[in-house]
Amino acid sequence: MALHTQQSLSGFIATEPERSVTENGDTRFYARIGQRHFHREEDGTFTELEPSFHNLVAYRATAERALARFAKDDSFLAEGYVHSYPVERAGQTVEIEEFVAKKIGHDLARTTYEVDRTRRSHTPAEREAGTHPAAQQAAPAAVGRRRSAAAASAPSL
Repeated sequence: MALHTQQSLSGFIATEPERSVTENGDTRFYARIGQRHFHREEDGTFTELEPSFHNLVAYRATAERALARFAKDDSFLAEGYVHSYPVERAGQTVEIEEFVAKKIGHDLARTTYEVDRTRRSHTPAEREAGTHPAAQQAAPAAVGRRRSAAAASAPSL
């Protein structure tokens, strides 16, 4: 089976994320994002240049999760595609680009966080009510940490 790849985007959330609803009733996440740029000098050092700014959107469940988890200045990684569309400005038609995130998460190289490994409920009704057995299990005490195989098999004293 072939390896599935898509475009990716990394950067930081430059504005407070905004919630809106599409004509179809789907939740839409929107934020301006920034990308930092650097120039490598002859001596091997890097000079930071001005960031560039772009539009980022997500829809439906991805939008809901992004709205709950992201704030201005958060660093992120996203997978998706670039969507271009025409807009009229001052009598001229210009092409606008936005990155449509199908998946998005915090950049772990720049973000400190803990992982909740409890399983999600299977149906929307179970998720709402919290009645699915997996949703009622407590998270492991060592959230975000894994024991090495050696530590796991070592006798306790």
